[in-house]
Amino acid sequence: MPDPSEFSGFVQVRGAREHNLKDISLRVPRDALVVFTGVSGSGKSSLAFGTLYAEAQRRYLESVSPYARRLFHQVGAPDVDAIEGLPPAVALQQQRGAPTARSSVGSVTTLSNLVRMLYSRAGTYPPGQGIVYAEGFSPNTPEGACPNCHGLGRVYTVTEASMVPDPSLTIRERAVAAWPLAWGGQNQRNILVSLGTDVDVPWRELPPETRQWILFTDEQPVVPVYPGLSPEETRKAVKRKLEPDYMGTFSSARRHVLHTFASTESAAMKRRVQGYMIAEECPVCHGKRLRPEALAVMFAGYDITEFSRLPLKQVTALLRPYTAGQEDTQPVHDQPAQALARQRLTEDLVARLDVLLDLGLGYLSLERSTPTLSPGELQRLRLATQLYSNLFGVVYVLDEPSAGLHPADTEALLTALSGLKGAGNSLFVVEHDLDVVRRADWLVDVGPGAGEGGGEILYSGPPEGLRDLAGSRTAEYLFRTAPQEVRQPRMPTGWLELGGVTRHNLQDLSVQFPLGVLTCVTGVSGSGKSTLVSGVLAETLAAHLGQEGAQAHLAADEEDAADAPAPSAAAHLGGDVAALSRLVQVNQKPIGRTPRSNMATYTGLFDHVRKLFAATPLARQRGYGAGRFSFNVKGGRCEHCQGEGWVMVELLFLPSVYAPCPVCHGTRYNAETLEVQERGRTIADILGMTVDTAWDFFKDDPAVFRSLDTLREVGLGYLRLGQPATELSGGEAQRIKLATELQRAGRGQTLYILDEPTTGLHPADVERLARQLDRLVEAGHTVITVEHDMQLVIGSDWVIDIGPGAGDEGGRVVAQGPPREVARASGSRTAPYLAQALGDSGPERS
Repeated sequence: MPDPSEFSGFVQVRGAREHNLKDISLRVPRDALVVFTGVSGSGKSSLAFGTLYAEAQRRYLESVSPYARRLFHQVGAPDVDAIEGLPPAVALQQQRGAPTARSSVGSVTTLSNLVRMLYSRAGTYPPGQGIVYAEGFSPNTPEGACPNCHGLGRVYTVTEASMVPDPSLTIRERAVAAWPLAWGGQNQRNILVSLGTDVDVPWRELPPETRQWILFTDEQPVVPVYPGLSPEETRKAVKRKLEPDYMGTFSSARRHVLHTFASTESAAMKRRVQGYMIAEECPVCHGKRLRPEALAVMFAGYDITEFSRLPLKQVTALLRPYTAGQEDTQPVHDQPAQALARQRLTEDLVARLDVLLDLGLGYLSLERSTPTLSPGELQRLRLATQLYSNLFGVVYVLDEPSAGLHPADTEALLTALSGLKGAGNSLFVVEHDLDVVRRADWLVDVGPGAGEGGGEILYSGPPEGLRDLAGSRTAEYLFRTAPQEVRQPRMPTGWLELGGVTRHNLQDLSVQFPLGVLTCVTGVSGSGKSTLVSGVLAETLAAHLGQEGAQAHLAADEEDAADAPAPSAAAHLGGDVAALSRLVQVNQKPIGRTPRSNMATYTGLFDHVRKLFAATPLARQRGYGAGRFSFNVKGGRCEHCQGEGWVMVELLFLPSVYAPCPVCHGTRYNAETLEVQERGRTIADILGMTVDTAWDFFKDDPAVFRSLDTLREVGLGYLRLGQPATELSGGEAQRIKLATELQRAGRGQTLYILDEPTTGLHPADVERLARQLDRLVEAGHTVITVEHDMQLVIGSDWVIDIGPGAGDEGGRVVAQGPPREVARASGSRTAPYLAQALGDSGPERS
């Protein structure tokens, strides 16, 4: 362990008050691995990102012109008195929100640019074809995109069967399901009546030419419309040329579907019409998304799309001989410039690829779309870019770099971080993973609790000094000597069989999931766990139960639709599937996309709170109902900010900033509404409370208290009730969804699917989460979770280990059974870490 005197210098922080930080001061060393620990919500991120990184960025941006400054995403000046000795900083945070499907591994790492240059400058062209420039190899440019599918690789068509799912219905009974649901659909039916079509006979009995015209014509006749009249009365009105209510324009079902899909800005509308479309591989580019000229250029026997679909480890092996000029199969002997370009470009590519392989990402391909990556994979890709950049004297601020990583992959991550530190950089890491914490040169433990109960520096110094610190939850787990107590696994009440699973690296896989117990699906990153559980199992069971909305992959726009995998038609369910009545997928997607959505509204507890305020004497006297206390509708809200609490201020040459509303001062409500109080608190005061504070305040109100108690039990006591959904992490959003489910009365046997629910959780919070999952099982439900955290895995009843490796080296069931049994399985990458957590000897680590 390094002595403090060995560090090259220190960063000194004085008077930090960002978020819940309580006017703290500390110093941390430069050129070291500094890890910030503490329970979830203690203030670690407020210190590392909200204070240190924000101040480093502010200082840098002050050195650039105001015009250039507006191009940066600015995090704002932190609330701190002074920071001294702070170098320039680079932040590597967990990505929130889904990037576009046009973004890929190649674009995130910039490797695609090099590959396009390689094909342009050193590829083999067909005789007589002119050069294709680098941009001509990108499906996202007009020069490169296939003109038929516009670079998507798929074309969308509609058929009679897709638009008329039930031909026994009449047009009046909505046989043409693809038309709009409300007035728009009724309008088209009224127009058909005016055109003389019989809308009251079953669709299948209409003449084929009539059906064809209604569904596919490009004609748009304008006809008089008489709503409310019977077909007989309408025919007479048309014949006598009576004054119509309006003139209606007919639009065929195909025209409506394709026009809506191409032009609507509503994701829900786009999803609806997409359900009537059939996606087919583009017949021109055969799904490769590029023009024929680009696809005709070859390198090492592959066109650029085939090359981009290879695993990165295979790409590296393919290119390595070219870096030394050993591979000379291409006819470039008489073109020295081309040979030199080929060698230089392959050298650069291999050097960059080696970094990705070192981080355990060799199973990915350049074409892999970023929405299909886990947050951990995405963060490691961005980390690899920094590793190759060879910067020094920089502070790297990382947000849980171990998130989504199997313990075996965490070791590769630690090696990469050591490389960054060895190059002369400082690493400030917010982390819960004890393997990373143990490797720190310096620990900053923040706490003791979360939210208002945290925000203090409990300890700052070398890790060993934390051992004897009373009151530190981190010390309890970091220096724990006795293994975690493990109860006897529960016996399954039945088995759910999933067979014939084929997707990504899963090939004709068959798996049995036990019912009535907690199952953890484990395996190295990229082994196929999420594909199996959150993908195929969730989709297949949702379709069986008629819960299409529960599917994991619902495309929100055209690009997502092109990338989303088709439901696994080959997978089939068996066993005791009849015992399940409901599927709930508790994922990490946001609980809302705007600041108007928050935890109080999502869980439903705010409905109870508004009713309490409506029942107060003053509210009853004034005739205020519960709606008066909503900030989303007119009446009680502040109309200046329309209930937002904030207004946008436009600044010339600088990014727009948000300031508290000058009328309501951020409360969201008008003055009359705020005169109503419940035990001395306004409705705005309630939204400003943390869950812990509200738990004390509402302890005598069963409906509100039950919701708050559940939110506390999943470790969210530190969050404010009105905290905007946009400020919540994926892990917090997932736990809010879990708490919402825990409040509901059990209906039949439900299968709960969770994907890495321990993301962002301190070991103390993992214990609380485990208790809540046990509550679900004890109530007769089934819980299946994809998990890397051994603390949760050893507390489960059944483990299914997928692997043994990642990508094409994974996708198989390596071991399954109770945790102790799997811990002894040979050939499992998980077994040694499971054995260590159980305190067993287990197999040797590979």
